[in-house]
Amino acid sequence: MLNSLWCRRLAGLLLLWVAAFARADLSVDIVGGGANRYPLAVPAFAGEAAGDALTGIVRGDLALTGMVDLKPVPAGAIAADAAQLNAPVWRTLGANAVLAGRMSAGTGGLTRVDYQLVQLAPRKVLAEGGYEVPPAALADAGHRIADAVYRALFGEPSFFLSRIAYVLKEGRGSYALQVSDVDGRNARTVLRSKEPIISPAWSPDGGRLAYVSFETGKPVVWVQDLGSGQRRVLANYRGSNSAPAWRPDGQALAVVLTTSGNSQIYLVGAGGGAPQRLTRSGAIDTEPDFSPDGSRIAFVSDRSGGPQVYVMPAAGGEPQRVSWQGSYNVSPRFSPDGKQLTYMRREGGRFRVVVHDLASNDARVVSDEVYGESPSFAPNGRMVLFASDAGARSVLWASSPDGTSKVRLGTVSGEVQDPAWGPARP
Repeated sequence: MLNSLWCRRLAGLLLLWVAAFARADLSVDIVGGGANRYPLAVPAFAGEAAGDALTGIVRGDLALTGMVDLKPVPAGAIAADAAQLNAPVWRTLGANAVLAGRMSAGTGGLTRVDYQLVQLAPRKVLAEGGYEVPPAALADAGHRIADAVYRALFGEPSFFLSRIAYVLKEGRGSYALQVSDVDGRNARTVLRSKEPIISPAWSPDGGRLAYVSFETGKPVVWVQDLGSGQRRVLANYRGSNSAPAWRPDGQALAVVLTTSGNSQIYLVGAGGGAPQRLTRSGAIDTEPDFSPDGSRIAFVSDRSGGPQVYVMPAAGGEPQRVSWQGSYNVSPRFSPDGKQLTYMRREGGRFRVVVHDLASNDARVVSDEVYGESPSFAPNGRMVLFASDAGARSVLWASSPDGTSKVRLGTVSGEVQDPAWGPARP
């Protein structure tokens, strides 16, 4: 028999996963950094008012990666552009580059933000640009500047323009499905309910969320448009309806139904229609996740005696077992390139987050010192987000897939379950 941790996903016996998520603010604690972090100085933007948070957003985003070594900047140090940079002064701080920036009044009440990323030796402008935004959109400008810096330094997109979905437990018997920026800012409530909400899943375009709600007294799968707020039932069949996962084209979802008695995986059109059965076993098959190209589905099954991770063709067919270490492996999620899976493994009564290379079959634990649940990859594949009960209070963690860089997202209050990393915004 499966224990209650897995059964809660199938039949609604919920042992809530707890991790703190403070309203809309996160603090970043670099617990372990990669060996080759890039030394960068980010002084306050010239013209930035005391109440503005632009510089802090840029610094916070870059710190989240574990790939940037942010050098301490003397109080009051400002560099508005490359012309104001005294390279030897900044080099004494150990920085290889400086992000110079300026905020000023734009047209029509907008705020103008300009930036230059300047390499100190040899002196070279690596990236530059500017935005005119309403004051309320300064956070978005900060994320975009941080993304430009990341692209210039590492030659690939960041995850700063992505969002996170999670369920916030508010006191006794109140749940809120929320969406926020990756740093916790701009949090908004998508749905509030007196009954549990679980398993939020992002559509590929980031415009919709699928989730499971118990508001009718049983688990039902809903899809909600984040722009209009409108929602509709996707799966409300006899028994349990759970574990939604979007197909990469956004036209269908895999869901888990118990209409045949035991939990099996079905395909349902995003607009509705009769479900198509994908698994046919006498076991419990659950927690599906599509590969990025849509050709495969990772899922969990107890057909071998205990819950293990399998991969099968997306159209259905003979599955292959992936997880061979440990007697309990659940919650698989593909990496954006489809070459890795992250999932949870039970070891010694605790749950660890694993990143599994599908080519080499190497499975690395990336949450050695903490209890990890509900892992998902960043849109660029560079980090894995998971919930963790670490010590006296719970936090969110992000780890590099090789486990060498770890970031703890500290918070003030609140309890969150099922964090899910969404796609990058345009």
